[in-house]
Amino acid sequence: MKSAKNTWVWRGASGLLTFFLLTSCSGGGSGSGPGTVNPPPPVAQITTNQAARFLTQATFGARQTDIDQLVSSNSYDNWINSQLSIPATLQLPQMPASGTSTALRNARIEAWWTTAINGQDQLRQRVAFALSEIFVVSDRSDALSEEVRAIAYYHDLLAKDAFGSFRTLLEDVTLSPAMGLYLNMLGNQKPDPANNIHADENYAREVMQLFTIGLVQLNADGTIKTNGGNPIPTYGQPEVSGLARVLTGWSWNSADFFNGPANNVAQMVPFPSFHDTAGKTIVGGVAITGSDAGTELKSALDTLANHPNVGPFVCRQLIQRLVTSNPSPAYVARIAQVFADNGKGVRGDLGAVVRAILLDAEARSDSNIGGAAYGKLREPLLMATHLWRTFGASAANGKYQEWNPEDSLGQAPFSAPSVFNFFNPRFAPAGPIQQAGLVAPEFQRVNAASAALINNFLAGHIFGHDQGNTSAQAADILLNLDPLRSLATGSDSGPLVDKLNLLLMSGQMNASMRQLLVTRLNGMDASDRGTARILEAIFLTMGSPAYQVQK
Repeated sequence: MKSAKNTWVWRGASGLLTFFLLTSCSGGGSGSGPGTVNPPPPVAQITTNQAARFLTQATFGARQTDIDQLVSSNSYDNWINSQLSIPATLQLPQMPASGTSTALRNARIEAWWTTAINGQDQLRQRVAFALSEIFVVSDRSDALSEEVRAIAYYHDLLAKDAFGSFRTLLEDVTLSPAMGLYLNMLGNQKPDPANNIHADENYAREVMQLFTIGLVQLNADGTIKTNGGNPIPTYGQPEVSGLARVLTGWSWNSADFFNGPANNVAQMVPFPSFHDTAGKTIVGGVAITGSDAGTELKSALDTLANHPNVGPFVCRQLIQRLVTSNPSPAYVARIAQVFADNGKGVRGDLGAVVRAILLDAEARSDSNIGGAAYGKLREPLLMATHLWRTFGASAANGKYQEWNPEDSLGQAPFSAPSVFNFFNPRFAPAGPIQQAGLVAPEFQRVNAASAALINNFLAGHIFGHDQGNTSAQAADILLNLDPLRSLATGSDSGPLVDKLNLLLMSGQMNASMRQLLVTRLNGMDASDRGTARILEAIFLTMGSPAYQVQK
């Protein structure tokens, strides 16, 4: 595939898959036994490459100033402590109180970009994004296509709960109007056979299957429990039906169960006359004896939050979203142990879980970079935020008006095609990855069209999109290339490539790729040195499989 500058780039779905296969298909990651503590190996000094790699996992893109500050502090732990203390940047206050659904959605997307690129609470927002791909709501559903502020409110609860109690997060998700609309718990009535009314089972099913315990019983390390070689189910249809009846009687925070008025930025409230007070049995054989809606909901959510599957089920997915697609069972077990007890007798402390994920030796050890089964494909949204955050991108009008990234990138926040997200955490492409017993979730959305889309997005938002372009429009998001200009004017482009290697690839560019880039950039006409050389270098680096597979 050729770039806008007529340069050959190793791109496309087959190229990405080949690269992932070559670097990721030899077995499990490193680590000690299940449940054992495995802190990162001590280092005398965090290097710039190590700092950049850590920030790639923990933020929406490493900037030179962030790298320098982390190296200077020489403490990942202190950086995390600082991030844990920063209040959540909220979307709802950045949006108008009313307007057309299109205008409101544009404002929501702008707010997401602004926060991801410029927000100080980078770790919180990065974890909130990961949670949004586990506890999915989507504006592609007819139920939410007009409820833009409800989705902004939902984002904000994920951001506020990102470092708090999992049990609190589960309740806030359950009672949010966005989730209530998306999975039909809002307006869910008690059974009335005479009028052919049945409790809706949608949320009851998905809160177990996708949000908490999964379909099959798990060991503490996330591996599947079996009986006679067959996976042991966590629940069956009777448990779904029982939980569905527990979840009856909730609707808008207003005076009318059916008609509102709709309050899409406040938790749902119970309406006693629509709640089923008969006895039920839910997962684990737990009996709900029959009570008011609030008491029964508490019992049900307590049961789910304390189920032994929750730690390995949720922690594995958080590791996948932040660090690597194929964490070793030992890595999963260590993080699940922190979920079970943060060291102070507290279960479900998400702040402690995130800290443990990022500080584990399997995340921090340099030896894992080239290790078997290590790494993950970067999501399109994260490539875009990396580009704009790393190079200080802004527009003259002060906004980020990339309003429809689902069209330009194939992905938009809170716009997954279904409750199963953009990709399944257990997805394995047919062939060597599947045969090796590995997964590559993000590849579920990769094909020739999506690969071309990313390539075109990068070309369209790199070439001509620098702050020195006097022809740019007020809404154009432009890169600040000033810190790179002194590296781009001489006869040797090696220093420029080395700087991009740090900022974009955490120093992981191999010698062959570096030489190809240097040769290409040195061969450019003298008149193209400077801005043209920098833009070409950024495009060629980000367009490569070596960049797009994060290690």
